[in-house]
Amino acid sequence: MIPLTIPSPVFRRASTRSQIPSFAALPSYILAGFVICLATITGVTLPLQAQNIETIEQNVTEFTLENGLHVIIIERDVAPVASFVTHVNVGSVNEQLGQTGLTHVFEHMAFKGSTTIGTTDWESEKAVIAKMDDSYRAWLMESRKPNPDQEKLERLWAEFEELQEEAGQYVVNNEFSQIVELEGATGLNAFVSADETAFFYSLPQHKAELWFALEADRFINPVMREFYVEKNVIMEERRDRIDNSPFGRLIEEFVSTAFSAFPYKHHPIGWPSDIEAVTIRDAVNFYKRHYVPSNITISVAGDVDPVRMRQYAEKYFGPMEAGQTPPKVMTIEPEQRGERRFIIEEESQPILMIGYHSVDENHPDAVALDILSGVLFEGRTSRLHRRLVTEERKALQIGGFNGFPGSRYPGLFLIYAIPNQGVDLSDIEEIIYEELDRIREGDINESEIQRVRTNARASVIRGLSSNQGMALNFAQAQTKRGDWRAIFTDLDEMDEITADDLQRVAETYFRKQTRTVGAIRTLDEATASK
Repeated sequence: MIPLTIPSPVFRRASTRSQIPSFAALPSYILAGFVICLATITGVTLPLQAQNIETIEQNVTEFTLENGLHVIIIERDVAPVASFVTHVNVGSVNEQLGQTGLTHVFEHMAFKGSTTIGTTDWESEKAVIAKMDDSYRAWLMESRKPNPDQEKLERLWAEFEELQEEAGQYVVNNEFSQIVELEGATGLNAFVSADETAFFYSLPQHKAELWFALEADRFINPVMREFYVEKNVIMEERRDRIDNSPFGRLIEEFVSTAFSAFPYKHHPIGWPSDIEAVTIRDAVNFYKRHYVPSNITISVAGDVDPVRMRQYAEKYFGPMEAGQTPPKVMTIEPEQRGERRFIIEEESQPILMIGYHSVDENHPDAVALDILSGVLFEGRTSRLHRRLVTEERKALQIGGFNGFPGSRYPGLFLIYAIPNQGVDLSDIEEIIYEELDRIREGDINESEIQRVRTNARASVIRGLSSNQGMALNFAQAQTKRGDWRAIFTDLDEMDEITADDLQRVAETYFRKQTRTVGAIRTLDEATASK
């Protein structure tokens, strides 16, 4: 068996995992937070000593434009570069039923330029795009009828393809990327998860005004250029990450089983029929609802002048219309009535997943649950790794964390395991429950908690050791926690957590009634013949 690289949660409480993930190392199913990304994050990495954390605030300037857009400037004069992040408080959790995957589609569109970049004649291109979308919608409506007219379908599709080819004649491929890369950009990237969307890259510090000009342009004047071409790309991503990935299939089945009503039940990449059905009109409406200034945080870290950065922000983002407050997710997951179980039988190595309904990252119990996950899974000396992997050699891999597939709203405390050859999944599951029961009974000591605290503080330092890491973590904490200082105040809160707190949250949340268990069981000849 080949061990799967399953990282710790990428985007949860900043105090326990404030870090920049290496997306290239993630497995194809994108376990951590259901993240969908373009490339690997890079940035200027420089040492940050623990004793300097308290001084960071002195180098931070933040302000909010009149239209509601929040800006955080972090001065770091250690190199003549800066990293820039545009963080949007929108993820797949905000998608409407029937339009899953739309957040991801729009993220692709943001790299297609604007009304002035990426086109030879926007007015002509715009007219063709509108006709193309009408043509596709007509084909879609006919294709979804109980008895579609095949002759009409062929005619409409031919018309659509002709318009798509015509629109392509105006496209200047990758012009946005080429402009910034010629100016010295590195780490041009973006990601979408269940909770959030972010765009980021680094530039020489004297190119800061260029970043503000280009970034404002692509979000004030977005275009749906090559929209249906990109949908084909996304369909291929889905086949690679979910349809052709055992873990991807398990994850998709798992969340759709664990959640009855709440939109965490949908993978950010979307259901195939929804990806097919989404149109340019849908994407434009989605942009208007969610890409408003009050839903956006900009973070800049590097050798920059905060006064000048404010001038640039007001000049380029100030004209962005405030828009209406984005709609809130009103659905509340109903209380689970009993344990849920499913098994997927296929020709794959066996995998076990267990999830308990948990809390959002701003809940008072979230820090205790994060510490508990560290006690159970973090490092070779953690309880379940030591017992299952090191001592009894029953598992090839064991892990878990709180806040899956997202943490903005109540998610799951997730546990996953891959057994060694010849070990039954039920043996692994039984040991996991034994360890959880030990904690419920109060069998936990201060040294275990202190180890997690120490690792958490080190993790924060690592996550803030680069311009890109600092910019992204500050933007995330500001948006999801309401204040970037939560990165540090959470560490103080961790110091107050006791063994009694861990026992209490274990008793509260690790209940069979709130549990979902999913597994892949290897399909053997005996099973296949039944």
